Amino acid sequence: MIKVVAALIFNKDKILIAKRKKGDISASLKWEFPGGKVEEDEDEKKAIEREIKEEFDVTVKAKEFIVNNIYEYPNKTVDLRLYRCEYISGEYKLIDHVEYKWINVKNLLDYDLADADIILANYVINLYK
Repeated sequence: MIKVVAALIFNKDKILIAKRKKGDISASLKWEFPGGKVEEDEDEKKAIEREIKEEFDVTVKAKEFIVNNIYEYPNKTVDLRLYRCEYISGEYKLIDHVEYKWINVKNLLDYDLADADIILANYVINLYK
């Protein structure tokens, strides 16, 4: 099982989602909460801060764990763990994604989300009604 962390980042009343690059078998061109794999012996909060820096050249501070989803893709099983993160500094740049958007929480399911992110999206919609 692959441990993956994802960020829930707010900008006023909107949240950040990002569209993956083409090529990933399980999530090519799908929208997601941005994040990535936790390295061996890495703290999850440090992992999400590192991943957002690598993917967007932005600094965030991981605050609290929200929810996780263990999802079985055809080629791998992931434990996707969502953390609320606070924006600290930087201008968002597209490094690992083809697009990003700031959207209303209630509109999350209007996007073609990666399969593992759908349960997280439903949870977040209910949490922030």
